[in-house]
Amino acid sequence: MEYLNPGDPRAIGAYRLLRRLGAGGMGQVYLARSAGGRTVAVKLVHRELAGQAEFRRRFQQEVEAARCVGGQWTAPVLDADTNAATPWVATGYIAGPSLQDVVSDDTFGPLSERSALVLANGLLGALADIHRAGLVHRDLKPSNVLITLDGPRVIDFGIARALEPVAEAPATRTGAVIGSPGFMSPEQVRGERVGTASDVFCLGSVLAYAMTGRVPFGGVESGIHALLFRIAHEDPDLSAIPEGPILRLITACLAKNAEDRPTVAQLRELTEPYVQEQDAGAWLPAGLTAHLGRDAARLLDADMTEQPPTVVPGGHVPAAPTGQFGPAFPFQPHRAPGMHGPVPTPGFGPATPLPRPAAGGPVLKTPKGLSNALVILLGAGMLVSVIDLNYEAKLVGELNDVQSSADLTGSNPSDLLHALQLTWKGTPEAILGIWSVIMLATVVLWLIWFRRVRINAELFDAQAHRLGRGWALAAWFVPVAHLWVPKQVINDVWTASASPPAPAPYATRPERPTPSRAALHAWWLSFAGSIGLLYVSKAWQTWDEAKDLDEARLLALLSFFEGALTLASAVLAVVVVQQVTSMQQRRVTATQQRSAGGLMGSAGGHATHR
Repeated sequence: MEYLNPGDPRAIGAYRLLRRLGAGGMGQVYLARSAGGRTVAVKLVHRELAGQAEFRRRFQQEVEAARCVGGQWTAPVLDADTNAATPWVATGYIAGPSLQDVVSDDTFGPLSERSALVLANGLLGALADIHRAGLVHRDLKPSNVLITLDGPRVIDFGIARALEPVAEAPATRTGAVIGSPGFMSPEQVRGERVGTASDVFCLGSVLAYAMTGRVPFGGVESGIHALLFRIAHEDPDLSAIPEGPILRLITACLAKNAEDRPTVAQLRELTEPYVQEQDAGAWLPAGLTAHLGRDAARLLDADMTEQPPTVVPGGHVPAAPTGQFGPAFPFQPHRAPGMHGPVPTPGFGPATPLPRPAAGGPVLKTPKGLSNALVILLGAGMLVSVIDLNYEAKLVGELNDVQSSADLTGSNPSDLLHALQLTWKGTPEAILGIWSVIMLATVVLWLIWFRRVRINAELFDAQAHRLGRGWALAAWFVPVAHLWVPKQVINDVWTASASPPAPAPYATRPERPTPSRAALHAWWLSFAGSIGLLYVSKAWQTWDEAKDLDEARLLALLSFFEGALTLASAVLAVVVVQQVTSMQQRRVTATQQRSAGGLMGSAGGHATHR
């Protein structure tokens, strides 16, 4: 949770905005308060999506359907303006951590069988309400399940489907909507139409995670395709779950064939007896119950006073910073998994120690040293590229001269081409060797730098990321997918890094504005363009292996353009690396200053949020 940015609206509709909760592919999420004093979460759609008629139609359709979902176990849709210049939707705010945060926190860890059965009953109640409204959740996972004193709550149902028509490819939908491949159903893996049975399968995976802290079909470490294959064809790993009712329930939910899975109603009937035995308010361990109570008290006591809001008339609001839409409604205060110590709350007073990373957990570090080394390598690579491009340009000229000579003299073009192939001296071998060494070193250092800024971005804002850290790195090496998936990751890193921390009370200079993303977009177009040319230009074949002059000229020309795009990509990569590093350096410095000065910042606004 972070303070509002200068460019953020101060009110949307009848709701006064208090804080930023997160951002994602659909838009920005704010903590807000109604005129009657109710705390809500308001999602403001990105302007670029708001300009797409098909998205607006689907968004309106999904919001209307989500309004019909009621009951105890979901975050209700309270208000919306789907016809505004920038559409928005307000839902009930759930003050509680996600199941993922609870299970991955060393203090609490996996749930007991007793707690898991109550969790299952609550989730089944939520699915029953969602299915009754004619919706399928499609994205049930631990980060979409919030834990409260009186039971779990399910969020992000239905509305995320509005993104589907504007997605460019199935993999884009996977990244933007499903989010975590480990919690997909076999139907989703196969690209089939999904129904309520798909949610039942996902429920089984969520419950297995709640009991073990592990995804039942493993992670993406062995590759995304291997994970999806295991979901569709192999048995889950449930060996850590003891024999008993919860194991039988999970096993039934994870049947490969949708028709073999029990219905939501049948599963609720199985779990009801265990819920009736559970005393009200005691479904969680005593330590976690006390923790939630303290956090709720902090939220009530937190100073949320802001300047009087400036209501934006007619539903028009200033542009929210672009970003990637993640799980909504993180609770306040929030401690990231792997962090220990009191959680700071907004306001001033006696300093509260900032949470500290657990031993072996991710740590906030400046990427400046890595950035400087990477820029030097990129610069060296650019110098060699210019030399190589000079030879490529000369070769294109020579091949054109061969064609002209053949036309003027009537000579056989193939004979002239063969003569050129025997006499042409291209880029010296020494230059090519240096180029290979620089390229290898650049790739290695790029991955190290990229991993560091991704870890920092997770610590700045864990909710801004659609893909896990392992898949974010592996995506660079997946054919075809590397044309767009890494760009999604970079967008998420940019969003998390650009959100400024809470301002210091005695700051003498305003925060520098967030850099434009123009260089980021231009860099990716040039990078993807160079890779695309490799796919279509027979990169394994060189001009001197061509069968005739026309093919040789085409291959040489494609090689020249690919080199030019690579050079442009390297130049723009330097700009992007420096921009991301600069944003993160400001965040790291501000966090260290607040820690040293004892200022209590907003939870989730800096290194407290993984």
